[in-house]
Amino acid sequence: MNETNAAPLTQETGLASHRASSEDAEPVSRPGALLQTIEAAASTGTPDGQEAYEQGTALKNVGLFRQAAEHFEKAAQDPTYALKGFAQMGLSLKKSGKQEEAVAAFRRALQIPSTSSKEQVQILYLLGRTLESLGRIPEALEAYRWLRREAPQYRDVAMRIESLSTRRMHRDNR
Repeated sequence: MNETNAAPLTQETGLASHRASSEDAEPVSRPGALLQTIEAAASTGTPDGQEAYEQGTALKNVGLFRQAAEHFEKAAQDPTYALKGFAQMGLSLKKSGKQEEAVAAFRRALQIPSTSSKEQVQILYLLGRTLESLGRIPEALEAYRWLRREAPQYRDVAMRIESLSTRRMHRDNR
């Protein structure tokens, strides 16, 4: 299952109308050209949260995950985009191989006061999967157990908890 399409919070929202490549700009066909276009647009002023989020989404859509993460971090400075910015930043960092930084971004998203229960569950799942991939089993179990309290039937969480608990017990009994 593809984590980037885990749920609405973590899906592409369609907001990336490639504002940087508007009607009066040439169509952008290469990721490098898209990056230059977005950076040129960003250098003309401080982007607001929506603009930074759209730029991050455009970069993520063409596989420029590291650069996308930078734009999502800028977007997260706007309280309106904090949750989505940090969640997408975490996904982008994870895709670019920066798992530890992804964990930090997901944890920052969980600290946003306006996070709904549904959004919290989605982020906890991504956090748990990332921690699991890093081999940080106790922390992954903690995230999954928190998630299970919020949404007992969410995806494969019960199976993951059982699997990780069994693996942990076998490791501890050696």
